[in-house]
Amino acid sequence: MAVAPVNEVRRVVEYAISEIPSEKINLGIPNYGYDWTLPFVRGASRATAITLQQAVELAIDNDVPIEFDPVAMSPFFHYVRDGIEHEVWFEDVRSLREKFSLITEYDLRGAVYWQIMSFFRPNWILLEDTFRISKTSG
Repeated sequence: MAVAPVNEVRRVVEYAISEIPSEKINLGIPNYGYDWTLPFVRGASRATAITLQQAVELAIDNDVPIEFDPVAMSPFFHYVRDGIEHEVWFEDVRSLREKFSLITEYDLRGAVYWQIMSFFRPNWILLEDTFRISKTSG
């Protein structure tokens, strides 16, 4: 499933704001994807963490279309390598836009990133286009 399906993220935000003032909450934004091998076996299957750029390159290299889940609001695709089927879920501008909209909709303090070490230019362009960026200490 998606790294951070927006329908589930929304549920977490709604619970959080019922307990904590919204202006004290930062929304976590994933900056990575997962490459799963199929079939999925609960407790046994493991995913490989990949950068958002690697996800896009995998789709291109394997000549497969990137699909979009309308409930999770997240991109994904399938490919086969060495006879093993893979399913990749990651973030793109469409899914990031949906997460950013939650910040505005619920009047949250802002965003923080999980795994900031990989650069995905479309994310930073969208972030700068959507919000006023400010540095804070603490």
